[in-house]
Amino acid sequence: MNNFLGIDKEYSRYDPSKIVIIPIPYENTTSYMPGAKFGAGAIIEASAYVELYDEELEVEVYRQGIHTMPPIKILNRAEDDFDTISECFTHVLLDGKFPVGLGGEHSISFPVYRAFHKQYNNISVLQLDAHSDLRESYEGSVYSHAAVMRRIYELNKSIVPVGVRSQCVEEAQFVKKEKINTFYAHVLHKNGFTDSIIDKLSDNVYITIDVDFFDPALMPSTGTPEPGGFLWYETLDFLKRVFKRKNVVGFDVVELCPQKGLVHPDFMTAKLIYKLLGFRFCN
Repeated sequence: MNNFLGIDKEYSRYDPSKIVIIPIPYENTTSYMPGAKFGAGAIIEASAYVELYDEELEVEVYRQGIHTMPPIKILNRAEDDFDTISECFTHVLLDGKFPVGLGGEHSISFPVYRAFHKQYNNISVLQLDAHSDLRESYEGSVYSHAAVMRRIYELNKSIVPVGVRSQCVEEAQFVKKEKINTFYAHVLHKNGFTDSIIDKLSDNVYITIDVDFFDPALMPSTGTPEPGGFLWYETLDFLKRVFKRKNVVGFDVVELCPQKGLVHPDFMTAKLIYKLLGFRFCN
């Protein structure tokens, strides 16, 4: 079955499902290794081999109902595509569902978040990412993946970047000038994921995860891998605490660039999504 986890119709129909998976095969500004537009499809394909029982939570999370929408149709016209993405997520939110966006390049997080911004007050954006993505523009595009958090910041100054280990000097200056609560990788590797990170978040939280947050030894399949990233259990332990303390209203996972013959990053990303859904609904 061509849906997330390959589950039966009983648990994948839209109306009874609490969770909606939305594939977004958008890739228009990739600056190094291309292929992010194939990420959502690879995640869904690999997810069919994720065990449905979570041995940590001792539940079968899929019984909450997980519907997978058809991929959003992309025209490669940024503003039009972004409007389509925002409208799709708005519709799902108004139906009372928990949306999960599958990228695609990181730029899609702006139109995705835009839908949440209209529906929720007192919301923060938790960004797990190797890069700040705070440029005003990049390679002539204000909608570049390298500018996505700048676009989100223009809507909501409550952003908390975590894991950053690559930025230009203008981004570093912007972070200092605007006093953005940024938790750099070199500090996290020294001090760990302290509760001070979660303290910076408001009651409602939207999470955007660029898979290059993880160490490239674990996650080589991404467009701009950076050394010095993070591992599986330390990341899950941190995110589990976020879900316990805050009302996570949705999340996206972006920048998986599948590589032929290298399947473990696809599977890992699928399992990451399933674990987070467990933290949200069964923890």
